[in-house]
Amino acid sequence: MEVTVRQGPAFGVARLTLAPNEPVRVEGGAMMMMSPGVTLQAKAEGGIMKSLKRAALGGESFFVSTYTAPAQGGFVDVAARLPGDVTMLDIAPGRALFIQKGSWMANDVNVSIDTQWGGFKNMFGGEGGFILRADGQGKVIFGCYGALEAWNLEAGQSITVDTGHMVAYDEGVQMIIRKASGGGLVQSFKSGEGLVFDFTGPGRVWTQTRNPSELQSWILSFVPTSGGGSSGFGFGRS
Repeated sequence: MEVTVRQGPAFGVARLTLAPNEPVRVEGGAMMMMSPGVTLQAKAEGGIMKSLKRAALGGESFFVSTYTAPAQGGFVDVAARLPGDVTMLDIAPGRALFIQKGSWMANDVNVSIDTQWGGFKNMFGGEGGFILRADGQGKVIFGCYGALEAWNLEAGQSITVDTGHMVAYDEGVQMIIRKASGGGLVQSFKSGEGLVFDFTGPGRVWTQTRNPSELQSWILSFVPTSGGGSSGFGFGRS
């Protein structure tokens, strides 16, 4: 499979060019376009229980779609849910990649995607300690909200990242989770910051320049309440 990305950086689309009879696994709903002759089969990949875990805990679809090229080859275009960058990464055996919920888009059939409990230190955006683990050998395609930035950390080098801006990280990276403010809940409320990750290399960390949780909160601030007004401050209505 060859992967090319177009329409970046704001509205990335990944074209997965397939060899004759080559299959690729795609997140349900991510397909944008495909060439003639490509066949689609959607099933509960890995069985019912694994699919339930991926959907309920990993934030992904219950069914995984497998697209297979015809004898002459073909392509499948995939796009993310939110506007932003799309990227492709080659992973190798023994070097898993952890991806936040909602960012995974597609992968080679030789790559396994599973939902894993990573402990409370992996509480992405306060959503709980479940993340997607990609391992095996092949290509993985994932997206983000906004622009994607990659940080190559040397051994002992550290960065601190807001949980809502995390996208993915290498298995070898060490991390801890903590409150952004050392002054307790009151200080966290005043600052508007909650939890952050402290990542320490060696390894790579990918971040996004926009926070999906903040987008959700902003949209909800305009939703009318039972009293007829909006649930927060926003633009007035005529």
